[in-house]
Amino acid sequence: MAPSDVHPAPDAQSLASTSGDSGVQVASDWSSAHQQNPASATTTHDEDDRDNFDDAEPFDDNDSAFDDGPSLEDDTFTLNSSIRAYRIENGRSYHAYREGAYWGPNDEKAQDILDMAHHMYLLTLNNALHLAPLRDPKRILDVGTGTGIWAIDVAEQYPTAAITGSDLSPIQPEWVPPNCVFEVDDFTQPWLYGAAVLDFVHIRELFGSVPDWDAFFAQAHRALKPGGWIEVVEHSVQPVSDDDTVDADHFFTLWGNTVIEMGERFGKSFTIWNEAKERLERAGFVDVVEVRYKWPMNGWSRDERLKRIGLWNQYRLHNGVEGFMLRLLTQAGGWSVARAQVFLAQMRAAIKDEKTHAYLPGTVVYGRKPL
Repeated sequence: MAPSDVHPAPDAQSLASTSGDSGVQVASDWSSAHQQNPASATTTHDEDDRDNFDDAEPFDDNDSAFDDGPSLEDDTFTLNSSIRAYRIENGRSYHAYREGAYWGPNDEKAQDILDMAHHMYLLTLNNALHLAPLRDPKRILDVGTGTGIWAIDVAEQYPTAAITGSDLSPIQPEWVPPNCVFEVDDFTQPWLYGAAVLDFVHIRELFGSVPDWDAFFAQAHRALKPGGWIEVVEHSVQPVSDDDTVDADHFFTLWGNTVIEMGERFGKSFTIWNEAKERLERAGFVDVVEVRYKWPMNGWSRDERLKRIGLWNQYRLHNGVEGFMLRLLTQAGGWSVARAQVFLAQMRAAIKDEKTHAYLPGTVVYGRKPL
């Protein structure tokens, strides 16, 4: 069973409908996406969309040049079908758009794990959706939105703001708040959002997803308005302990080193949690704040809040390690499926041991674009 729901501790700073087949429409810029019906529209960005169409002449539906060609509806249907033609590997489904760019599956089991992590972050941050000190934001971007759960929650918190969630997979709900839309997009490509248009850029669990973090943060810096905020929420993949119960010979050390190695082979590192502050400052952000937190690997902690977070983490890892690692081990590492499954079984066994006081360190880092 999953751990029961819990109420978060009072001080976050002391931390040391289902997806439908709605039409997918091509959006040429960020603002146009918000002019659609936000309760059902999912947009997609591709290479050809990254030009500036502001000066283009509107085409005439009665023009004979369009009489016999394929309709926009036909193109939209084809595009919608192609991004939902998920790749199946070892019984798990993966995104079709920019196939192979991301290591995690997008099936129902994976979506449950993402939503579980969202709950853990709420526990960790005292039910706060962000720590950056926002003031009446108008445009918010959630990069790598996953199931869209954070974007939906923040749309309800800021009903006068326009929220966009972007992801490689169109797995978000069809029915969402009227001020929330979702895009199928690859955030490692040039951004379409223009300069100085966003008030807040939210990033969570993009570890192993970005080949060049400095270029990524430079794009975010450009897209933010002066005074706008960026927040990066990440955790380590290497379990550690404060009492030496995790030493060099422990399986957790082997696990962490293996994940780091697979990320390097994949070309996208898993160490951003410990680099975000320095990289944001290098990108030109100011007033950068780093808040650290710990996620115990199970319920070993005597602290009631950390114990509950640990139980959730154990459940998340027990059910999620296959999704976290199977593609990386077999594709980047060249392991056989059998060898990978043995490794995953060892991890499931290791997280049961409450005599090992292991945890995953993490950080919430936020900074401001200068005025």
